[in-house]
Amino acid sequence: MSTTTRRDFFKSTSGALLGGSLALAGALPALGDTDENSRQARMRLGLVTYNWGKNWDLPTVIANCAAAGFAGVELRTTHKHGVEITLNADQRKEVARRFADSSVVLTGLGSVCEYQSPDPAVLQKNIDETKAFVRLCHDVGGGGVKVRPNGLPADVPVEKTLEQIGRALREVAQFGAEYGVAIRLEVHGQGTSELPHIKTIMDVADHPNAYVCWNCNAIDLQGAGLDHNFQLVADRINTVHIHDLRVDNYPWKHLFELLKGQQFSGWTLLEDGKIPKDIVGAMRENRDIWKRLAGGV
Repeated sequence: MSTTTRRDFFKSTSGALLGGSLALAGALPALGDTDENSRQARMRLGLVTYNWGKNWDLPTVIANCAAAGFAGVELRTTHKHGVEITLNADQRKEVARRFADSSVVLTGLGSVCEYQSPDPAVLQKNIDETKAFVRLCHDVGGGGVKVRPNGLPADVPVEKTLEQIGRALREVAQFGAEYGVAIRLEVHGQGTSELPHIKTIMDVADHPNAYVCWNCNAIDLQGAGLDHNFQLVADRINTVHIHDLRVDNYPWKHLFELLKGQQFSGWTLLEDGKIPKDIVGAMRENRDIWKRLAGGV
């Protein structure tokens, strides 16, 4: 297994290009930035279009995020915004232009690519589709592509499935590095959302462009508890999917304390299954709560 570290990776030419690209997208701090206040200020609030923005076209997504004071957005595939791998070159340029002309950052694309299938053809299809999303993300100016594990197949040893997911993640992470696009593994799926399993996957992947998207699941609190589970992957967290902060169903204050203790400088992205009547109003209320939790940034 490779012993290359993220520090070594960013010292390389391709790694330096990747670091610069992600810093511009707000996904990583700028190289050499060691000022604590500056790092904290880069903990930024964005939206995932699942589910609150799923019925908005792209101009509406951008306008509503700006109106609510959300600095970025992750565009989840299959939604009305239409930013999909089928876009041609001109359409991709138009998407990039819309974001460049706005105050809203395209933090990345939320795919549903997953690598746990025991069918080699299905696995390869998901790997190939991830690479297509990487190319799309690069073309439209996004910072990364979200992928996910989505459960443990029956009658397959758990260790075998975790290793398969990790190897696939390594392949797409290497591909993403060539385009300056981070690969973010969402903590997701029955069984696979257990943080010890996520750690195993990341250890197998063993690539500095493979990151974790913390997902604020109830299972985070089980086993040895939130602090222990968080620390299993703390140095690999690149984005965080938060939920409606108005709902007291997760220890939000403690999570943000852990993030600040880790000097987290990425995106906290709001997604929630329950859709409020006034989505933009709910976003504004969440932003006020987020500002208090994030320490006034």
